Amino acid sequence: MGQLTAFDTLPTDRIPAAARLYLDHVEGGLSLRALARREGIHASTVMRQIRRYENRRDDPLMDAALTRLTPNKKAPEMIAQSRPASTDLRLEVEAVRALRRMAEPQTVLAFAAGMDKAVVLRELPGVDPQRLAVIDRAVAEALILKDWIACRTAGRISTYVIANAGKAQLRAGLAEAPAGFDWAGADAAERLPRYGQAETPVAVMGRRLDKDGKPFLPPELVMAAERLREDFELAQMASATTQNWERFLDGGARSTGGDADGRGPAAARERVAGALRDLGPGLGDVVLRVCCYLEGLEQCEKRMGWAARSGKVVLRIGLERLRRHYAERYGRGPMIG
Repeated sequence: MGQLTAFDTLPTDRIPAAARLYLDHVEGGLSLRALARREGIHASTVMRQIRRYENRRDDPLMDAALTRLTPNKKAPEMIAQSRPASTDLRLEVEAVRALRRMAEPQTVLAFAAGMDKAVVLRELPGVDPQRLAVIDRAVAEALILKDWIACRTAGRISTYVIANAGKAQLRAGLAEAPAGFDWAGADAAERLPRYGQAETPVAVMGRRLDKDGKPFLPPELVMAAERLREDFELAQMASATTQNWERFLDGGARSTGGDADGRGPAAARERVAGALRDLGPGLGDVVLRVCCYLEGLEQCEKRMGWAARSGKVVLRIGLERLRRHYAERYGRGPMIG
């Protein structure tokens, strides 16, 4: 599955109405009065909406989105409408994935003009930003057009934060996992990640201090968990994906022969499968449930039949093993996305 590089992945009937007015006026040459008559609104309303988008062209991501919507300076009505039927679903899944990560504390989306990707980062004092997700540029452009994210700083590398409209999108439940974004098993519905939660269980444990005043999970273990989760979510984007990941814990499934060093859902699936096989039962179970299914430790302990408070010890051992797996297999780590 290729990356979403052509912005015809966003149908013109899903472009925000104000953006269509702006494009019809600036690129299509329609007058304010003509647009007002067409929309059945006052010309002054049209003018305000057009000025709003004109003022936002200083935002590099918004400017890129509007430019891409008018290839060869054609009016929006002339943009090709033909595209794979699965593209709208994938665009929605990737947009939801980005919003979900940006809803976590201290996260921003970083975008540099001319790049094909945007990156979701967690900014923590005293340490380098942690990369949480990589998304196609077209998805980032869709987010800014829909006002789901807002520009925080504009420059050579611009940063964006989730906007109130983006938070409302998640709360409203529109971000529910589409068909195919699923896990096999009788209790699959219970394993769906809790999309609305502000922080992952691992991120919470990474902020908690032990009796010596040190984080219970050091940053390198949190990063290993985040890398696994990102690949796990990317792996679900393959068409008609219904994956029973537990099979990789007991040797019941083998590699599909894909390139684990590559990009896209198939490569991400290989990386997750390889990590789970390396961890094996026990360690792999708790890492899979907490890092990927986003189960709390108490819930995980009950599922596994373990004693209370034993899960965090097993999790820490599992994440240390996962960190070593990534270091041995990929060195500094595979490119996410």
